[in-house]
Amino acid sequence: MFPKFVPCHAFFFILFFNFAFVGIFHRAQIESIRHLIIKSTIISVLLQNKRKIFNDPVYGFISIPFDITFDLIEHPAFQRLRRINQLGLTHYVYPGALHTRFHHALGALHLMTQAIEVLKSKGIAITEEEAQAVCIAILLHDIGHGPFSHALESSFVPISHEEISILFMKMLNVEFSGKLSLAIDIFSNHYEKPYLHQLVSGQLDMDRLDYLNRDSFYTGVSEGVIGYDRIIKMLAVVDGQLVIEEKGIFSIEKFLIARRLMYWQVYLHKTSVCVEQMLITTLKRARFLALRGLDLPVSQALATFLYREENSEIKEDTTYMLRAFAALDDVDIMAALKAFASYRSDSILSFLSASILNRQLFRIEVSAVPFQTNYINKITKALQQHFPDMPDAPAYLIIQDEESNAAYRTDAEEISIVMKNGRVKPISAFSDLQVNANVVKRYFLCYPKSLDTNLMQVNA
Repeated sequence: MFPKFVPCHAFFFILFFNFAFVGIFHRAQIESIRHLIIKSTIISVLLQNKRKIFNDPVYGFISIPFDITFDLIEHPAFQRLRRINQLGLTHYVYPGALHTRFHHALGALHLMTQAIEVLKSKGIAITEEEAQAVCIAILLHDIGHGPFSHALESSFVPISHEEISILFMKMLNVEFSGKLSLAIDIFSNHYEKPYLHQLVSGQLDMDRLDYLNRDSFYTGVSEGVIGYDRIIKMLAVVDGQLVIEEKGIFSIEKFLIARRLMYWQVYLHKTSVCVEQMLITTLKRARFLALRGLDLPVSQALATFLYREENSEIKEDTTYMLRAFAALDDVDIMAALKAFASYRSDSILSFLSASILNRQLFRIEVSAVPFQTNYINKITKALQQHFPDMPDAPAYLIIQDEESNAAYRTDAEEISIVMKNGRVKPISAFSDLQVNANVVKRYFLCYPKSLDTNLMQVNA
């Protein structure tokens, strides 16, 4: 059987059979042409296979725009995002919130391709190289996230996930022979067209448009639904800056309201904050024990960071630490919790781990002002009575934290509206819109629910 040829090889096909039948070419020459045809066919098929189509539950069928984006998706460093929950431990509150950073990255890539097409249709000059670079930048924007996303931000390395993302991009740039250089410049805001960076990282970027839509979908919190398609259609560029056409202004207002509601209803939900703080404290205790020489039942990937010296930094040996970080995901943490739950060498570690695994969460109190010292002292006394054999208990079983959020920031690069007369105004200048730029701060106090009886005795 002859190989199945694609149309682009029709010339070789005709040439081969014509010369074969008239006997002009020798057998060796015919065989050489045949191998050339087969090789060209295989290369063509491989290239075509890189334009995959994914069935996304939020947007429907989405496609991969460039061959290099497919290659990056296939890379182990990116595949790791399949094992990183987008919303950390929020599924303890909203059971459906089990989507991953992998889902989010593909969704943001899809929205970016739409945004590029809209801008091109409005006469904005975006080269194929720039389109590819900005797609790479949004695809890899979260590649530096650690296990459970923001829940364990900076728990393993003393730098932000954005900084780690840049380090990953630079490492991948070497592997891909410099093809990510422009994407890195755009991501770092070092490129001559600021609007490309604003599409990746800004107050109205494709990252935010996707995560609000996607997180709303998976949590079932309808307040987060936004008109992402309408917003993208209203995108424009004025003097190199990303703007929104005037007729899209109410879609932006809805976007800002949705973001504020999602923060306090989902991202900073008090139960989510509680379980995430319990996880952070568990790893803090595990690291305390590791640095004192205890042999902990953890994976090699997690051990690399638990046993890391206090003064060592990721930048000391970037390649080694990045490869170690790329091997670390949610699976390592959950496996460690299961092992810690029956770890007899430390009661605090086993108590915290079992509490998380079995959803026996701490009581959490929320306040608009810091908790008074005498109240903390009462809880500490009750804890010491309840856990007399755990002298270190107060440092790990009484958790204080604070969270703050502003749905919109006027001290950063604002969302700009271009009026019909060509004038550009920041959205905060429209007094009739509900643009809340106030920073809201909440204080949290967590402690075991089993202290309730002891607290009553202390208060008595």
